[in-house]
Amino acid sequence: MIIQKMHDMGIRSEHAYMAAMASIGCTVVAWLGSLKMEPGADKARADRWGIFVGEWAPTFFGLGLALSHYEQQDGTLRATVHEFRQQKAG
Repeated sequence: MIIQKMHDMGIRSEHAYMAAMASIGCTVVAWLGSLKMEPGADKARADRWGIFVGEWAPTFFGLGLALSHYEQQDGTLRATVHEFRQQKAG
């Protein structure tokens, strides 16, 4: 039900995958930012910030997979890059 509602709202699998990749980048930024901007804090605090943000990525990847499966059943999944190249070449 939730996946169908997300799909109806216009959220597609590629959006969830992009959010997952962005959260991985944000993990590095949060870790480095905590190290550099909080001089009194220790490395463990920076690690906790990085882990906190890093925990979002698997959730977004999972949502991307669920949305992809729904799109395959719904018939709205776009062609893969390989299929697109075949169509373009043929």
